Amino acid sequence: MAIKAGSKAPDFTLKSKQASGLVDVRLSNNFGKKNTVLLFFPAAFTSVCTKEMCDISAGLNAFTGSGAEVIGISIDTPFAQEAWAQKEKISITLASDLNKEVIKHYDVVFPMLAGVGDTAARAAFVIDKNGVVQYSEQTPTPKDLPNFDAVRATLAKLK
Repeated sequence: MAIKAGSKAPDFTLKSKQASGLVDVRLSNNFGKKNTVLLFFPAAFTSVCTKEMCDISAGLNAFTGSGAEVIGISIDTPFAQEAWAQKEKISITLASDLNKEVIKHYDVVFPMLAGVGDTAARAAFVIDKNGVVQYSEQTPTPKDLPNFDAVRATLAKLK
């Protein structure tokens, strides 16, 4: 079960492939500055994940307008994430948890997805400027999307 609201968010440094090359994405860079929405998803190039990330990208102002950064995390390589983002016009930061360390720290491991191995469960977290989890949700199945109304409502309270 995902870590609970009220917990200190585990910090991490993950790689993201940007136009400039590989860059570090560090959660603690936002501490003291802005709130963060973490969206864990099972795999790039899959239908539900594509819908989720495209919908979030299309409505990104609902999150960034609240002063939040949105980071999508999967176990895909940063290169696969970049190719997927370019193909689908995904504009949020995608970060690679290739070693599956962050999904373990957030307790969102989905075991043996489709028989291919452990991956990230679909989950959403809102982390405030102080690094405290204010919202935590792991969906019942990888086909279910998080409650984005609840995510936006949590962000609105943190302004």
